[in-house]
Amino acid sequence: MFRIPNPQRFLPLMVWPMVAGCVAVTLAAADQARPNVVLLVADDLGYGELGCQGNPQIPTPQIDSIAATGIRFTDGYVTAAYCSASRAGLLTGRYQTRFGYEFNPIGHHNEDPRAGLPAAEVTLAQHLRDAGYATGLIGKWHLGGHAAFHPLRRGFDEFFGFLHEGHFFVRPPYAQVTTMLRRKTLPDGRRAADGVGRWTSDDGRMVYSNHMRHDEPAYDANNPILRGGQPVEESAYLTDAFTREAVGFINRNHDRPFFLYLAYNAVHSPLQGADRYMRQFRHIDDIHRRIFAAMLANLDESVGQVLETLRNRGLEENTLVFFISDNGGPTRELTSSNLPLRGGKGDVYEGGIRVPFLVKWPARLPAGVTDRRPVISLDIYATAAAAANAPVPANRPIDGVNLMPYLSSDSTERPHEDLYWRLNRRTALRSGDWKLVRNPSRNRGSTADGTAAWQLFHLAEDVGEASDLAVTNPEKLQALVRRWESLDAQMIAPIWSPGR
Repeated sequence: MFRIPNPQRFLPLMVWPMVAGCVAVTLAAADQARPNVVLLVADDLGYGELGCQGNPQIPTPQIDSIAATGIRFTDGYVTAAYCSASRAGLLTGRYQTRFGYEFNPIGHHNEDPRAGLPAAEVTLAQHLRDAGYATGLIGKWHLGGHAAFHPLRRGFDEFFGFLHEGHFFVRPPYAQVTTMLRRKTLPDGRRAADGVGRWTSDDGRMVYSNHMRHDEPAYDANNPILRGGQPVEESAYLTDAFTREAVGFINRNHDRPFFLYLAYNAVHSPLQGADRYMRQFRHIDDIHRRIFAAMLANLDESVGQVLETLRNRGLEENTLVFFISDNGGPTRELTSSNLPLRGGKGDVYEGGIRVPFLVKWPARLPAGVTDRRPVISLDIYATAAAAANAPVPANRPIDGVNLMPYLSSDSTERPHEDLYWRLNRRTALRSGDWKLVRNPSRNRGSTADGTAAWQLFHLAEDVGEASDLAVTNPEKLQALVRRWESLDAQMIAPIWSPGR
């Protein structure tokens, strides 16, 4: 005889698929609510080089589209005027001088076991991975070339790129590019002491210049392109290769929240312009500037491919995108312009530390806004963590500020009262519209102990820092010096320097 089973006995089995389905839907909805985070970093890109920053010579429509669909900060800063220390602040959300990371390892110093981001510092990648994000670094690391500092040990699930400060975009024999390299002595024997000059090969593809008075660094020495931890042979122009890998990362992780740190080495030296882009700028007579324009246009188109991939995957609305340069442009080396600012890479004048700074999140932020409040790269960590619903623990404070409350409302409040810099003997403080600067020259303007006199500028009236107000405003000067000293007392001495 057929008996009807006790329905209560099977109720858990009947209900569980429905409960599991609801949980899965809830988790999926939570993942969808948390934005993807894409951090785009250009290398050595000057403040004045984007179309949205006022450059009419080199079109950058793709990067400009981030400003058009998001927010452009006119007063966006980084924590250092050179690559490595700037990236240490960017990825930790903390002034790098808090943990003694103050200098810029180059060449063989990259492999010094002391020269790298300290293991105790928690990167944005680690923080977001702990919140369930997939994480990837494509491009330049420059936070330690020793095994202990490898990106895969610092929170990144995937890594494709290089560890040191720079890399050639194509390998010898430099096919399908025009290359301009620095040389102390040109092939015809001319030295810089004989007058600045250039030598060009018969086919026009190789240019040597003695204007910097030194040879091009051996960027590729013991600095291979790595996939994860293994060297790979890469034949594509490096900007294109990084874009290819970034697109692949997005496609592989489109069904989960992800953090992509896409750290291009363009437009950092060496100067190598791909043929297609060189033809685009053949109207620029100066070959130096033409190669730079080609590199920037290549970078811009690459950023466009990444943005297009987000659109095609239906991810654009809920992706928080940042675009920033790691420091100001080295104008003499690259032609990378910081106009209308004073100084460049290595300086704590505005040209060294104020950079293009763009952010968009279509689902949450207004479009086409120009914001004149001072912000700093430290804020990227805080903003991304808050957006990911992954608050920073109270026992691990950071210096960055979550920008969302300031950007998604009518607030006119400034996120920061003061911004601080210390780069060895070069130091600065921005407080409101006042700027305190001590920027000793290599050859002049320094006192016997190697420092320099403090200078004082009012940026609202003098963005080019042309009029030193230190003598006419002694009380303001001393108040800001005391404030800088108070902040500096919170920092520690460098844990490593090239001379140690």
